[in-house]
Amino acid sequence: MIRFSPLHLITVDAAAADGMPRRSISGVAVEWNQVAVVSSGEKVKFLPGSLPVDGRNPKLYMQHDPNQIIGQVTERVDTGEALMFTAKVSATELGNTALTLMSDGTLSEVSVGVNVEKFSFDKAGVMVIESASFNELSVVSQPAFATSVITDVAASIPQTEPKISNNDQQVTEKESPMTTEITPVVEAQAAVEKLWAQPKREFKMPTPAEYISAFCVGGDKFQAMREGIRAAAPDVITTDIPGILPLPIVQPTYNNFQGRRPVVDAIGARAMPQGGKVFIRPKVTTHTSIAVQSGENASLQDGTYVVSDEQVTKQTFGGFVTLSEQSIDFSTPEVIGLLLDDMARLYANATDNNAADSLASGSTVTQNFTAANAGDPATWAAWVAGAATTILTGSNGNLPTHMFVAPGIWQDLLALSDSSDRPLFPQIGPMNAFGNLAPGQVNGNAFGLQVVVDRNFPSQTLIVGDASGFEIFEQAKGAISIDVPSTLSRTIAFRGYFATLMIDNTKFVKATFI
Repeated sequence: MIRFSPLHLITVDAAAADGMPRRSISGVAVEWNQVAVVSSGEKVKFLPGSLPVDGRNPKLYMQHDPNQIIGQVTERVDTGEALMFTAKVSATELGNTALTLMSDGTLSEVSVGVNVEKFSFDKAGVMVIESASFNELSVVSQPAFATSVITDVAASIPQTEPKISNNDQQVTEKESPMTTEITPVVEAQAAVEKLWAQPKREFKMPTPAEYISAFCVGGDKFQAMREGIRAAAPDVITTDIPGILPLPIVQPTYNNFQGRRPVVDAIGARAMPQGGKVFIRPKVTTHTSIAVQSGENASLQDGTYVVSDEQVTKQTFGGFVTLSEQSIDFSTPEVIGLLLDDMARLYANATDNNAADSLASGSTVTQNFTAANAGDPATWAAWVAGAATTILTGSNGNLPTHMFVAPGIWQDLLALSDSSDRPLFPQIGPMNAFGNLAPGQVNGNAFGLQVVVDRNFPSQTLIVGDASGFEIFEQAKGAISIDVPSTLSRTIAFRGYFATLMIDNTKFVKATFI
């Protein structure tokens, strides 16, 4: 009997106590909850009870080679911490060789061969095996689990040395190696921490499903598979294996179209009445008269009050797309979400474009601006002051609040500097700054007015005005979807009602560049 004692000392007994030879080994098949690297390069951990203790006996192999079968596992016991085993070694030439190697300590470890049935991966990328079938146990020179060792060997090995009587005196120089305490190998093992890895078998090229699964898991598993592919087929290039190369999609989907509405946001959209295609917006066109009484008992000032009915016509903005049922079912990410997002962006731009054009065309009060002086701060200051005065006197006391500009005019504003080449509108400015503007700022302030730059304005648009003189009405309807069974498709539309009204053009002054 050969036994690995707690002190790592090996003792030998070539037969059972009753004198009958036995051919069996026992030990630890696998220790639960221990992480090891298996031959495929994966990190694996067995949960308690993941291997069965009953059913068909697993075969006993040498080095996981089914051509080197040497016996079978006859007993399995779950201690709660590990799966213990007892195996019988067949009386064959290979079995005798195996027993010899196990008896002298050359082969002292084992490794399990399983088919995984239920598993998961933890955060560290370790395959956690919850259930597996136990197919074979192999005697190996380097196990995956360092604790999978043979603790007992009962051997009946043909002896060629002469029999020694218990009463005979043994010569020290020729002491039998079967009765010698063998410590150097065990002590070396105890002195070095090892994460054993059994010799790798021939790499088998993965199926597309196996490759995609490893790609999704990532980490060590995918890296090991890539290294295995390179090692097994160093001359294989991507054009040779298109069937196992995935086409990953990096989300979210990029869409550079900005659905901003600078004019609509600056003015604000009012609720639109539900009924009618045309609705009325009342406007006072003639005001009453108030004057000083000429004398006692004299008649007061006679006046008239007139309210006109400004008619507003609703406009419908929208679009539609017809999608096949297949494009909806097969797409990742789902095409409908992407489609609705794009439609919303385009709807926002179309309605803002309408508002920008209506504001520009409705601003009929003009004031000349010398184009050659677009870089002169004094010219700008004088023009803004003149426009503000025109609005104040022409609109019964209102003052401007906004400056609406096209991108080219916004560029001229950003470039304005004083006589010392300091920006006229610094983002972080001194107390006497005229405002603050920045290229990455969607709105800013210049000459005390809120700047609204909109790419939908006609070229060279420069308008100073009071935002309350221009009104916007909207009823956003959103998306609607209708299935078309005859073509296995779905039509998706996005729509809304939108209308603008220049209710008081005296509150706006537009530049005429000369």
